[in-house]
Amino acid sequence: MPGLVSYLLARCYALAPSIPLDMPHHPPHIDTARVSRVLSHRVIGSRIVHYRIVDSTMDEARELAEAGAAEGAIVVAEEQSAGRGRFDRAWVSPRSQNLHLTALLRPTTAQLPFVNMAATLATAHAASRFCDAQAKVKWPNDVRVGGRKIAGILIETATSGQSLGYALVGIGLNVNFDPSDHPEIADLATSIRRETGLPADRSSVLETLLARFDDLYTDVRRGESLTHRWSATLETLGRQVRLSWQGNTVEGRAESVDERGNLVLRLADGSAFTAVAGEVTSQT
Repeated sequence: MPGLVSYLLARCYALAPSIPLDMPHHPPHIDTARVSRVLSHRVIGSRIVHYRIVDSTMDEARELAEAGAAEGAIVVAEEQSAGRGRFDRAWVSPRSQNLHLTALLRPTTAQLPFVNMAATLATAHAASRFCDAQAKVKWPNDVRVGGRKIAGILIETATSGQSLGYALVGIGLNVNFDPSDHPEIADLATSIRRETGLPADRSSVLETLLARFDDLYTDVRRGESLTHRWSATLETLGRQVRLSWQGNTVEGRAESVDERGNLVLRLADGSAFTAVAGEVTSQT
C-alpha cells in the first residue's frame, strides 16, 4: 500500500500543472469530484482519477492495477493521444467533447463474460437516457443508436498464475462531438448531441453510466447471469451476417447467443457455428 500511495502522489504532482480548473476555449471539464461523491457508496466510481490528456486511459489504468489499486477505480481523460478500440483501431475523439474512461475490475474467470455484458448494457442505458432513443448492441460490444455507432467497449485482461489478475474495461462514448466533421466516420458514427441537437452534461452522463455499471456488476458478483438482458438488446440477432476473424470469414443467420455471450450462427447447410470473437457485418 505505501508503494501505491507514493505512486499516486508522484502521478498527481507530475500531472497537476497540466490539469487546470477550467479550460478556456473548450467545454467545461468533467466534474469527477461531484461524480465520485455521488457514487461514494459504490464499488465502481467511488474513486476517479482524472487527467487532461493521456496516451490511453487503458494504459493508465493498467499502471494503477499493477500498483495494487482497489477494484472499481476509474481513469477518465479529457483527451487521449493514442486511444484505441478493438483490433487496435484508432478512436476519433476531440478534446473535452466525449467520454473516455477505463474501469479497473477484479472479476473471477467465470464472471469475465458478464463483465462485457455489464459494460455494454450500462453504456446502452446511458446512451438511451440522454438520446431519448433506444440504444442497441451490435455483437459483441458496440453500442449503436439509429444504426450508427455511439460507443465502443474494449476489455483487456492480465493473469496472475493460473487465475485472472484483473480486467480493464475501456469505454468510449460520443457525447458532444459532431461526427460529420470527420468524413471517415460521418456516416457510421453518432453522438448524443447529434441525436438530440443539444449539448449534454458529460458529468451527468458519466454518473449515469457508472451507476448502472455498478448495479450490473453487483449482480455479476452475486452470481447472476446477464445473458438474457444482454441478448435482448442485441440488434445482431435475426439478421444474415458475415463474421470475420483472423483472416477467416463465415456467413449465416445470427440465431442466438449462448450463456457466455458467444454468437451462434445458422449456416446455409443447416449446421451451427459458434463465434467466440470477431467482426460482424449485417447482410440484411
